[in-house]
Amino acid sequence: MNENSGKTASDALVRDPEGGIPRLLEIMARLREPETGCPWDIVQTYETIAPYTIEEAYEVADAIERAAFDELRSELGDLLLQVVYHSRMAEEQNRFAFADVVRDISDKMLRRHPHVFGDDSRDKSPEQQVADWEKIKAAERAEKPETASVLDGVAARLPALTRAVKLQNRAARVGFDWPNATSVLDKITEETEELVAEMNGGNEDKIIEEYGDLMFVMANLARHLKIDPEAALRAANAKFTRRFGAVETALASQGRTPDQRTLEEMDALWDAAKLAERASEKS
Repeated sequence: MNENSGKTASDALVRDPEGGIPRLLEIMARLREPETGCPWDIVQTYETIAPYTIEEAYEVADAIERAAFDELRSELGDLLLQVVYHSRMAEEQNRFAFADVVRDISDKMLRRHPHVFGDDSRDKSPEQQVADWEKIKAAERAEKPETASVLDGVAARLPALTRAVKLQNRAARVGFDWPNATSVLDKITEETEELVAEMNGGNEDKIIEEYGDLMFVMANLARHLKIDPEAALRAANAKFTRRFGAVETALASQGRTPDQRTLEEMDALWDAAKLAERASEKS
């Protein structure tokens, strides 16, 4: 195939709406082409693209929480593009290609679902299947010579609350855990008292340290309650945004803005917004 015929085939593929994954891979290859690609795309690296990868994952989660399924379709495409982007950069460096990524995750799914693709029984609760999954993961980690700690492999770039829960889950597997949620609540009281003591002492570094300790134990409480702390905090953020918006709307109807009212007046409007929400939930 000469250069012109290759370019013609590429043009036909990138413009084919039914081209599927090959079309997307070709588009990314064309964007990264040193001589004819997009100047911005050409200079990107794993490190510069990684923040976008994280952002796109959060936008997928946001669309799901809002049940915005038309948006979810688009957001999943954006997230898929991130996988293609990293894979293309790796292929350019002769590390691996998109096909290797697909093969590896397919192999992993077969390996970690012996009750579907092997001889294990499917007569298990979802909880038991999760436990089996974790055992298989632990066995895989044990086969890696560089694995030295139970905590190895918990990504440092995870959101802090999510990483805290994953670290705690790892430690719990070897028995380093509180027996129940009540014990964690006792620890929260202890950590709160230590934070108050440091606040009174005025040492900023110690205040930050004790606040971090308190947040870590709060994550552990979420784990014992089988709550995703990130999801719980996102819900609290959404509730705050919703109720503060009601306060602003009420003030706007009076021709005022929040900075033109006292805290006590805004508190009263906040309480009214809470009551209105609860009444709406009951109806």
